[in-house]
Amino acid sequence: MIRAVVFDVGECLVDETREYGTWADWLGVPRHTFAAMFGAVIAQGRDYRETFQVFRPGFDLSEEREKRAQAGQPEHFDNSDLYPDVRPALTALRDAGLWVGVAGNQTVRAGGILRSLDLRADFIATSDDWGVSKPDPAFFSHVADAAPCQAEEILYVGDRMDNDIRPAAKVGMKTALIRRGPWATIQWDEPDSVAMPTFRIRSLDELPGLVSKVNAEER
Repeated sequence: MIRAVVFDVGECLVDETREYGTWADWLGVPRHTFAAMFGAVIAQGRDYRETFQVFRPGFDLSEEREKRAQAGQPEHFDNSDLYPDVRPALTALRDAGLWVGVAGNQTVRAGGILRSLDLRADFIATSDDWGVSKPDPAFFSHVADAAPCQAEEILYVGDRMDNDIRPAAKVGMKTALIRRGPWATIQWDEPDSVAMPTFRIRSLDELPGLVSKVNAEER
């Protein structure tokens, strides 16, 4: 049975369009140019952070985050950046008696913002909280330790095969690939993306029904 559902953050719960747009502005690059290069880097299977190197060689993301903060432009998102299906889905899962968690590759600041949004979640953590980032298996070990059940009873929901679905499956978790954001859009029709996830969804609204069906079959 599925007893816990844990969500990635970027492009799963939070639409990152505005955040990446502000990075284009910080670099002095037209937003559509930055977005096009971002997509090209992902399609080539490269680390998305290489996008910044194209426009500013030697770019250090952590250092630039600090510079932005000092300039009064820290990373920011709020309720308006949540996808519209987030709150209804989390509420439905909680009301069905499932344990709901949020855990993604995010900064300590982002974790604080997430906690301020009053999400219907039992647990919120970030990679910076734990000192380990996806796709490292240790990240998913932290997820398993936090949930009140076994790894095979956890459903991890994310938008990336490389960071979310493959590593979660390796530690025995069930997985759901959601098709939104650049990664899932580009990876959606790859063989692993079709065959590996427990569920393939286009909206979080689909999750409560799918989880309920699986659990009914296991009773």
